[in-house]
Amino acid sequence: MSLTVLVGNPRPGSRTSAVALSAARAVIRAALPPGEPDVVDLAGLAPLLLAPRPPAVVADAVDRVLAADVLLVASPTYKATYTGLLKVFLDRIDTGALRGTVALPLLLTGSPAHTLAVEVHLRPLLVELGATVPTPGLAVSQGDLPRLEEIVTAWAARVAPAVRAGVRAPRLLPSPDNPEGPTPPLGPLPPRNEEVRT
Repeated sequence: MSLTVLVGNPRPGSRTSAVALSAARAVIRAALPPGEPDVVDLAGLAPLLLAPRPPAVVADAVDRVLAADVLLVASPTYKATYTGLLKVFLDRIDTGALRGTVALPLLLTGSPAHTLAVEVHLRPLLVELGATVPTPGLAVSQGDLPRLEEIVTAWAARVAPAVRAGVRAPRLLPSPDNPEGPTPPLGPLPPRNEEVRT
């Protein structure tokens, strides 16, 4: 079972990357066989993504994301949503191409007021790409970083049953009768105005 971390922060060595790696390791401890996650950090790819003919390293990053059984997608909040860098990269992935992948959205927020952005903005993007996205996503406020391990451990325990179920399920592939493939389960959205606890 492979877990890949996709980091959409344009700064190398970002806090987003550190938070995402901590969360990924917590998910592995809670739900997957022992191992280290593969990390696709878009900071190094930023100048290449909009090139007329992107080099092979961009296609390799896309392939690594598509091959993941579990994909943790992390971004800082930017104007209350995810970064344009993350969107530009994910635009290289066809609608439905993440069918059979369990995707875990994560946002590092500057303010607790942006907590719901992980469900309202990032989660629907991953669903559009075909992923199964357990609830809840993880929003970590910068003020909560001193207790990061406590937060990611509790969150990983909460999503672990859905992660285990998702990676045991067969990949849902298109067929001649249904070229779009079956519709993956999306899981419930949180009720309106419900605060997602971190």
